[in-house]
Amino acid sequence: MNTECPCGRRDARGRPVVYADCCGRYLDHNTPAPDAEHLMRSRYSAFVRERVDYLRSSWHASTRPADLTLEPGVKWLGLEVKRHRVIDADHAEVEFVARSRVGGRGQRLHEISRFVREGGRWCYVDGDLT
Repeated sequence: MNTECPCGRRDARGRPVVYADCCGRYLDHNTPAPDAEHLMRSRYSAFVRERVDYLRSSWHASTRPADLTLEPGVKWLGLEVKRHRVIDADHAEVEFVARSRVGGRGQRLHEISRFVREGGRWCYVDGDLT
């Protein structure tokens, strides 16, 4: 399927990257994300595609909720990555804004997320809302 990736990534020419060549590699083929930004983008795509399995598997065990239920009726509208900061080889932060609509009301989630790499895989740890 050659649909645009929900994460909104663009190639060097400014064209949308297709899902299979972007987040689909991580969600559908269990390929480890190469860095925290790719993982964060793939997690956004997992929310759009309602892939709770991927969200749970990419969440660090120390902070992963016992139960993860997605809010019904959410329409994801877009993602903007503001900053990807590498702290060291195994720690990074990604600041992003995700827009959505629930029951006709627009919402904006602005977060600085923390990620850690363990065993060659990046995991979402937690984040601070701004």
